Amino acid sequence: MNPSDHPPYPVGLFLSGRRVVVVGGGNVAQRRVPGLLGAGADVLVVSPRVTAALEGLALSGEIRWREGGFRPDDLDDAWYVIASADVREVNDLVSREAERRRIFCVRSDDATQATAWTPAVGRHGDLTVAVLGRRTPRRSAALRDAILDGLYDGRLSVSAVREVTPGVTLVGGGPGDADLVTTAGRRALHEADVVIADRLAPRAVLDELPAHVEVIDAAKLPRGRAAEQEEINRLIVDRVRSGKHVVRFKGGDPFVFGRGFEEALACAEAGVPWRVVPGLTSAISVPAVAGIPVTHRGVAHEFTVVSGHLPPGHPESLVNWPALAALEGTLVLLMAIGNLAEISAELIKHGRPAETSVAVIQDGSMPGEQVLFSRLKSAADDVSRAGLRAPSVVVVGEVVDVARSS
Repeated sequence: MNPSDHPPYPVGLFLSGRRVVVVGGGNVAQRRVPGLLGAGADVLVVSPRVTAALEGLALSGEIRWREGGFRPDDLDDAWYVIASADVREVNDLVSREAERRRIFCVRSDDATQATAWTPAVGRHGDLTVAVLGRRTPRRSAALRDAILDGLYDGRLSVSAVREVTPGVTLVGGGPGDADLVTTAGRRALHEADVVIADRLAPRAVLDELPAHVEVIDAAKLPRGRAAEQEEINRLIVDRVRSGKHVVRFKGGDPFVFGRGFEEALACAEAGVPWRVVPGLTSAISVPAVAGIPVTHRGVAHEFTVVSGHLPPGHPESLVNWPALAALEGTLVLLMAIGNLAEISAELIKHGRPAETSVAVIQDGSMPGEQVLFSRLKSAADDVSRAGLRAPSVVVVGEVVDVARSS
């Protein structure tokens, strides 16, 4: 009887610690093996040759690779088999031996001869979405993607049936463009009861949130950095203690000049569980979107990210400007636009060439992005004439010349 005469019976397999044999070492195997490893399977790949990626997994000890053709004893102790060899006769042999041993076998070349089919799989938090079609992989993948997209952007909500775990997730939102928020960040936002958002967090994402989510604009809290941070800490702890899950939504990465760890410490002191979803720091992503690398082979093999919110010589500044001036790599200055004149003068004073190229990027990754190219000696004046303002990222170094010449 042809297996396709009846629809497949869906089931979830627990493969942790169990032997899975993959016959063939090509692209199909390369796609399937990471998912098997994610399920904790003990993976044996049997093939005369494997892709570089699979060879790397074998060298690191994550999988075992038996170099050679398939032998029936390769299926000893196996729970599941994937036949993905390039030669049909080999897959036929694997299928027959698996059938004889009553081991479910997937065929990459002919689903009608298989005893199991691989669904199109995706994950959303602790949910696994799997779509099985009748040998229509593109249709299955399209439906899976539609379901996942709906879960990510809130059109499909599982909030009504999810288990609310009180706690805090510190989410980095990236440089500003909502499309650059990570998948994990979006998922955390859609699973939140309360979102406390910074001014530089991607605001467009907030419009996607379900109606029940309480959104608190941190920019409207009491003024002054100390007072504002104290109030944010109080709100986080208060909402968690009332049984809510809170997302603290920040621009960039929460641990790169984002005061994220201050909030983590406040949570720890209050006995509130917390975790972090990293974001794309603007120090790298904003120059990248503007076409400026922070490193480039033969030009810059190091880069340093510096906070410029305090001018050189300020008693609370921890920046060693003379040491930075001596570096030959790239300097990326954040929150420095207001102190650029003093910073430039200090770098030149301690040896950075006055002709060093500078790029200033305002509103990086956003529709109103502006990029100004200058030299260290004149950057502050050029910024003033152009009317650039915060938020801006300043890149100092030869990588700016590389970008301009490309």
